[in-house]
Amino acid sequence: MSPFGALREQLLGAATAFADAPSALPGILSGLVDDVDRALREELEIFPVCHHSPASALAMVRRLREKQPRVIYLELCEDLQPLLDELRNCRLPVALQAFASEIDGFPPHWGPLSVVAPITEASAEYQAIAYALDTPGVELVLVDRSADHVFQWLPREPAEPAAADDADGAAGHGEEAALHGDAVGVEIGDLRPRFAELEEHLLHHGKVRHWSEWWDQYVEQPLAGADYDTYRQVMVLIGSLFRRLGPDGGDRLARDEDRERYMWTRMREHLAASDADPSQCLYVCGAFHAASRVEQFGLAAETPAYDISPRTATRWLYGLIPSSHSAIEAQFALASGSVSIAAATWTKAVARHGVTPYQLEGQKGARKRPGRVRPAAPVPQGPVTDRLSGFLANPPALDGLDEAELLGWCVDIVRLARRNGYLASTADAIAVFETSILLAGLRNRARPTPYDFQDAAVTCIEKDVVPGRRDVRRLCEILLGGDRIGEVGYRALPPLAQDVYDRLKPLGLDLEKRTQQRALLNLDADPELVPCSHLLWMLRYLLPEDAVRPIMGARRLGERPIQESWDLAIGRHQRSIIELGYEGVTVEQVLEQRLRRTVWAPEATAAVALAAVEDAILYLGSRRFTDELGGRAVELLAAERTVDDAPDVLRRIRRLLAHYRATEPVLPAWCEAFVTTGYAHYCTLLPTAFVDEEAGVRQVAAMLGFLSSMESLALALGCDRAQLELAVRQSHPEAPAKVALLWAAQFRLGLLTQAELRSRCDELLDNPLVVPAFPLYLSGFVQALEPVPALAPFVVEVISKAFARLPDAVLLPWLPKLITTLRDQAHELVPVLVREAGRTFPAALSSVDTWVPPWSARETPKAVAGPVPGAAGPVADLLAGHPAACDAVAALLGCEAEWQPAGHLTGGPEHREVADLLVRHPETADAVAGLLAGRSASGR
Repeated sequence: MSPFGALREQLLGAATAFADAPSALPGILSGLVDDVDRALREELEIFPVCHHSPASALAMVRRLREKQPRVIYLELCEDLQPLLDELRNCRLPVALQAFASEIDGFPPHWGPLSVVAPITEASAEYQAIAYALDTPGVELVLVDRSADHVFQWLPREPAEPAAADDADGAAGHGEEAALHGDAVGVEIGDLRPRFAELEEHLLHHGKVRHWSEWWDQYVEQPLAGADYDTYRQVMVLIGSLFRRLGPDGGDRLARDEDRERYMWTRMREHLAASDADPSQCLYVCGAFHAASRVEQFGLAAETPAYDISPRTATRWLYGLIPSSHSAIEAQFALASGSVSIAAATWTKAVARHGVTPYQLEGQKGARKRPGRVRPAAPVPQGPVTDRLSGFLANPPALDGLDEAELLGWCVDIVRLARRNGYLASTADAIAVFETSILLAGLRNRARPTPYDFQDAAVTCIEKDVVPGRRDVRRLCEILLGGDRIGEVGYRALPPLAQDVYDRLKPLGLDLEKRTQQRALLNLDADPELVPCSHLLWMLRYLLPEDAVRPIMGARRLGERPIQESWDLAIGRHQRSIIELGYEGVTVEQVLEQRLRRTVWAPEATAAVALAAVEDAILYLGSRRFTDELGGRAVELLAAERTVDDAPDVLRRIRRLLAHYRATEPVLPAWCEAFVTTGYAHYCTLLPTAFVDEEAGVRQVAAMLGFLSSMESLALALGCDRAQLELAVRQSHPEAPAKVALLWAAQFRLGLLTQAELRSRCDELLDNPLVVPAFPLYLSGFVQALEPVPALAPFVVEVISKAFARLPDAVLLPWLPKLITTLRDQAHELVPVLVREAGRTFPAALSSVDTWVPPWSARETPKAVAGPVPGAAGPVADLLAGHPAACDAVAALLGCEAEWQPAGHLTGGPEHREVADLLVRHPETADAVAGLLAGRSASGR
């Protein structure tokens, strides 16, 4: 006879009485009892737990001391087993992690893959781990699916891996809530209704706001002092209830059943291989899985073993990362502060019930426990008896009001609130005390819970505006336990992280602290700090932005810093450093691998490759690796079909050429190949870019800048200038800015004179139909300063003419357009114009009225009446008397010299312009005449 027969009959009778018509209620109620009976009758003792539950941890400690099992099967990824012994070198909470950056067999957009299993002191799994690792002769076996199978069983639809059944997102507190990143969490004991209406019903009738509060009130508190049999039966009953009232046929339920088949198969295999006695074994799993109904359930099941698929070729790396209460709450959709409250409840329950929990030897940061408890003789398990009937029929024994504890909370929260800017007083402490008791009474509680205290504090202290960074609810969480953040010990770190800590020791800082620290480096006075500076710059490149932040100093080509100042938060970003250790043994190796992956990525461009070359020079200094990246840059440039990155390419190759010319006797071969390839490549794309609407003016100007600035080197390396001339002649743009660019290119090649260019601009200003688009022409001319810097005076002239000629009715409407165009498209070239304008315009305000622009044509003076002076002057006599010099110059220029009468030399009737020139500028002729006269006098 089943020990639960009476309970089954009672529940069926209640179902018949309350159900007016045939329904599924009798089957559900009887099924709950059947699940409990089945789990308790199993030969292998099943220990149901809930994730991070103090009641589960207390029951685990009691059962381990009573039973003293020799084998513990734990629901945790089996490939995480080697990490468990490293927990003794860490400060809890920490998380076991499986990480894969190079994936094989999964969709590429899933990478990198990461699985974490957080461990806290107030958890049944940690108590089992500590007992097994520190007790001789006890074997701990992890039986859950591997990290590879976690992702194998995910659907291949375009869904994020983090949205799997093992993890749910939730809001957390800043960076501490993001310690797990986007990892998939492995949760032991997922006890939460999967039926939304059921959860809503429980929260409503329980008079609570969220699930964590309901669980603490109706499960944690009643089971904290319950005996083991009662705890076990109640937990299996809850797991069965949530399982039977959940949606049928879902993907999540199917994966859970596969996990159960997997675990029972692994346990059977271990028992068969080790010949262990099942009566001395303990199976620790979630209460949901304890009520499993799969055919492989139990050691006596006759169903064939579950066929476990092989792992993929993905290479998994394993390690420990720091965790926090906020990170656990965020990853597993728990209420904010629930894990901190659970930790405080655990500490209080341990003291109240006189339980000595298990703790790993040498555990960092743990409370000191009394000496090792001598194990008593194992207590044999007695027959199964019905404890559910009494537990369900009798009301829970409610704790009385602990006035001292509540008064301490109220006084401390007021003190903490005042410290954070709130105007709180003793009256607020009294109000919080009374309100907590009132809220507990309204919710049928004899003793206010931490959640009642939180609500009372928010009601009495919170104002309209939060004066500091923390609100009152957050202050309550800090008061009740705080967001404890774990730390991975030095010995448990991967080799790369240990190397980072060792190489930064000369700084004299405690890098394990989570606070931000300032490091001052005088590299001239302390040359031993130069390696530290080099490592910090590499960490700056690899880690998040706020982990290593330079305050003073820079890392650029051709510069050597003398002093540097850094803000370091290494301890706060320990997880990032640990994950670097999954990629390589040293920081230099990781940096080289990342740069290589960057330039060989499918979306890599020539600009990206040049940036990688520059980073390799700055951080690695390997000529072989730099040449490899430079060769890849040449390949990418030759394969590009667009000119979107032309400005970046031009800027970077100029900087690299300047660096090599200053430091190397000859240019590297890849630089020469890049220049010649780029010259031919941009000449080919130039006509298309001029007419392509998607190619901007800035990109075309950068192409022309590359062709003009690299022209001398390209021609020396064998390129032909005719390529550029043909490309310019074949270009026929229509956009105003590109037309201006084309004119500048023609001027640069000598195909257009400055007078012709000035004439075309004057025609644009005189055409009322073109005036609205004139800012675009100016933008093109400004962009043309990149390839043709000599145009700066001309651009100043054009802008000045526009402001001088156009009336205000025309000028004012397009002036904002001119400003925005220059700001958006040529902001770095505007200072060139400003400097040129400073050289052109007068420096003093008093000179403006008499200033004449250099481009303005001076008035031609009227011809002087009478005979033209100097018809037979000394200049004419000198040239006529000594014709050899003029003949030689004419022969050099290839002209045929024919002498004319002397009168024509000074501007006779046939050459009046020469006479006018001499009349307008007599100073030169007078000076020459004076010079010749002086020499003639001295000769006499």
